[in-house]
Order: sequence, then structure tokens, then C-alpha cells
Amino acid sequence: MRRQRMIISAMLAATSVVGWSQQAWTYADCVDYARAHNISLQKMRLNETTAEIDLEESKAQWQPTLDFATSHGYTNSPWGEDRKNFYNGQVGVNAGWTVWNGGVRENTIKRDELQTQISRLNTDDAFRTLETDLLQVYFNILYARESIGIYREAVELSKAQAERSKALMEAGRVSRVDYSQLQSQYMQDSYALVNAQGTYEERLMELKRLLELGLDSGLTIAEVEWTAEQVLASLPPMDESYRLAVMTDLQLKSLDLAKQSSEVDVDIAKAGKKPRIALSAGVSTGYSAPGGDGFGTQLKRGLNESIGLTLSIPIFDQKKTKSAVARARVQQLNSQLDMDQRYTDLAQIVEKWYIDTRSAQSRFTAAQEQLSAAELTNELTNEQFALGLVNPVDLMMAHNDLIEAQHTLLQSKYMAMLGKKMIDYYRTATVTMN
Repeated sequence: MRRQRMIISAMLAATSVVGWSQQAWTYADCVDYARAHNISLQKMRLNETTAEIDLEESKAQWQPTLDFATSHGYTNSPWGEDRKNFYNGQVGVNAGWTVWNGGVRENTIKRDELQTQISRLNTDDAFRTLETDLLQVYFNILYARESIGIYREAVELSKAQAERSKALMEAGRVSRVDYSQLQSQYMQDSYALVNAQGTYEERLMELKRLLELGLDSGLTIAEVEWTAEQVLASLPPMDESYRLAVMTDLQLKSLDLAKQSSEVDVDIAKAGKKPRIALSAGVSTGYSAPGGDGFGTQLKRGLNESIGLTLSIPIFDQKKTKSAVARARVQQLNSQLDMDQRYTDLAQIVEKWYIDTRSAQSRFTAAQEQLSAAELTNELTNEQFALGLVNPVDLMMAHNDLIEAQHTLLQSKYMAMLGKKMIDYYRTATVTMN
């Protein structure tokens, strides 16, 4: 029955993947799927569960302990005068409860509560990191796909030029060398197209890895279009973005909780010098044989009840408490340094995205003008070549300049939009494609 359930579950999972693979994946689809299937994220959730278990164990320290104990022994005395063989059995129930242990119990619960929150924040932060990884891979796929379109157009154009030069060669208007040069250009563009297609497949594989999809799973990315106005839209103030990034950063929140946890560790370490009070109680009886009384009589007469109070005052502990406090204070300072480092890193990250985005916007503006000039030059050169006014070298230079201008514009567009999305992410902790 269990095997049947496993087979059914596997079939349902496979059906789910097939259903996803039959549609064009948006960025939001990728995020939703990765949230449920990414293995690294699932491991983080297991760490969160472990922290919750530790917290429950800490809370249980307020409960008393209770155990049942029984011992049985047989003694043989070969040269004994009275009894050579003797059996003894003891049965008891013991209970204990720690009244006071220097605040260790309360502080341990407080620390484990903080650790549980830290674990949850770490899981959320891991998911946010996954979101940004998906975003960059998604952009790489979009860029690679548009690059294929550029090279495909280049192949069609160079093929037409090669075919035209062949006709001109047969008509005696161009030399065989000219035709060979244009044919070589066509082959180079075809090779570049194959490389672009290979790059696109590699980027898809990266996305599949993040989504934990099988290598044989089909995957198509939805179309995304941005206007030039969106690419060149002004950015919000950098200091405002940094302030919002600090407010929404989960790592900072986690480090702040870690600092609080280290402060609790100091209190726990200090408890080593405080007295401890514990209560104990027990009920026991025993039976021995051979004996003068019967089994029931012995159990009745041997029945005893006990209750005790233990006070323990540490005097010398070989500097264990002092060392524990010192280590806890070092960890406390380290936690503060981690927070300071995160503030610095966050400022540098935000500033870098602003620098990269503004640079990409500037390149996009220049690339628009460069592309217009390259398109016009390529068009005029083709007309002149048809009239025999330019040689194949000039034609190929115009052709390559056009391809380069198209790629420069495409690259700057995606770099600018990626930067804008990342800046929005640090401001709002969310990513959208629109």
C-alpha cells in the first residue's frame, strides 16, 4: 500500500512538472515553483524545524523528572555459614525538579526563541537570495534569446549578400575572391548563431538547476518587453534606497537577533557562579530471599518515602565560568562587528547597482545613436556594393558594425533594466518584471 502511494505521488509530481513545462514561464512562475521545489530552500526549512524542536526541549526543562528504577542481584557465598545463596531486589520511583539554577533555564528558552526567529529569517533570506538569482538568470535567458534573433537576421543578410555576389561573379562583375570573402562572412555569422543558441541552452540549464527541474524538462520563457522610456527612467535618490534597504534587509534583522542571543549567552555563562536549588523525592521498597518473611510482608516493611532539598553553591570551578563569560563576550563583540560589516556591504551593494545602472543607461542612449548610424551605413553600403562602388571588405565592415551596434544596445538595455529591478528589490524586498 505504501509503495502504491509513493508511485501515485511520483506520478502526480511528474504531471505537475509536465503541466508547468507546457506553458511559457514568467518570472513569477519561476519564483513560485522554486519556492516549493528548490532543495537548498527545503534544507533551510529543515533547519527551522530543528530550531523549533530545540525550543520545545528548552521549555520542557521546567517540568519535573520522573523515573522508575529496579535492581536485582544474586550473591553466591560458597563458604558462608548460614546462607550461601542470597537474592536481593529493589524497586523505586524517583522524582526531581530544579527550583533554581541561576537563570539558565529561563535564558536558554529566551536564547532558543531568538534562534528560532533567526532560523526563520535565514529561510526567508535564502528565498530572497533565490529570487535575485532567478532574476539574473532570467535576464540572461532573455538577453541570449534576443541575441539569437540578431544573429539570425545577420545570417539571413550575409546569406543574401553571398548569393548576390555569386550571381555577380557568374555575370563577371565581381571576382571569385570577393565572392569567397562574402561566403566566409556568411559562415562566420552562421557559427556565431550556433554559439548564441548554445549560450541560450546553457542559460536555460542554469534556470532548471535553480528550479530543480530535470534536464529533459521542456522550458520556455515568456516574452518581456520594455520601452526606451522605461530603460531611461530616472532612478530614486540613492540615500533613500539605502535607508529602505536597511529597513528591509533580513540579514541585518538576523544579525541583530544574533547579537541579542549573544547577550543572553553572557547571562547563561554568568549563572555558573550562582547557587542552585533542587528538590527530589522518591518511593522505594525491596525484597530478599531467602528471608524470614514472605514477599508481600517484605515489600510492605521495606517501603520507604523520601524527600530532599539540595543547595549547591559553587566556590572554585577551575575558571570554567570566567572562561565561559569571556567567550560569550567575544561572541557578543563579533556579532556587533558582523552587523557593522553588513551595513558597509549593503551601502556598497546599493551604490554599485546605481553606478552600473546609470552607466548602462548612458551606454543605451549612445547605442541608440550608434545603431541608427550603423543601419544607415549598412544600407548605403549595400546599395553601393550592388552598383560596384565598394568592395566586399567595406560591405563586411558595415555588416559587422551593425551587428555590434545591435548587441551594444541590447546589452545596455538589459543591464539597465536589471539594475533598476535590483534597486527596486533593495527598496521594497520584491521583484516584478513590469
